[in-house]
Amino acid sequence: MALPYYVSPEQMMQDKAEYARKGIARGKSIIVLEYADGMLLVAENPSASLNKISEIYDRIAFAGAGRYSEFENLRKAGIRYADLKGFAYDREDVTAKSLANAYSQTIGNIFSEAMKPLEVEILVVEVADGEIPNELYRIAFDGSIGDEKGFAAIGGQADELRQYLKDSYQTGLDQKAALRLAVRALEAVSNAKIEPRSLEVAVLERHRTGRKFRRLSQDDLATMLTETE
Repeated sequence: MALPYYVSPEQMMQDKAEYARKGIARGKSIIVLEYADGMLLVAENPSASLNKISEIYDRIAFAGAGRYSEFENLRKAGIRYADLKGFAYDREDVTAKSLANAYSQTIGNIFSEAMKPLEVEILVVEVADGEIPNELYRIAFDGSIGDEKGFAAIGGQADELRQYLKDSYQTGLDQKAALRLAVRALEAVSNAKIEPRSLEVAVLERHRTGRKFRRLSQDDLATMLTETE
């Protein structure tokens, strides 16, 4: 009689983590930078039809790296969560912190209980009013959550990008300078020139009336990058 196959819980978790990391490593990177008047989100994304950066609610944005179908489901779930909470209570009660905690619980449960973990990393970003600090949360494939300050990076070259930004980022950048820094970081870690058509860029603008999320067009990017060269 053959002995039943046995894998220790520790080994199973290690295998899941390695599987998820390999899947995420195949994805293009995303950077979020805090600048003087808001938050800038920059993704390497040559696709014109599939978005890696999206609006979740009035002043909250979402970015996902890794397997598209999985972070797209998380994005939709986040919108439903925010809409329901805003409708049941108040729009001001919908915060990046509460959304990030909900994502952390969902992703962590899948990592612990399902055979296959999600191959995703996500960012939840909220721009604040006045002197209140902005909020930036990074949620990993195992549900662990990090409260980032100033900048964050996810995706295949996240470690290299974080190191580059750690050495180069300064507080108080204007929007153009932040965009230039993000592009310079992506080019440095990939050793290749990145054209505006390969970028997906959006901002959360602190002083924008109503919804704070705005996408930058290819013409906007070309103009801004040319002006800062």
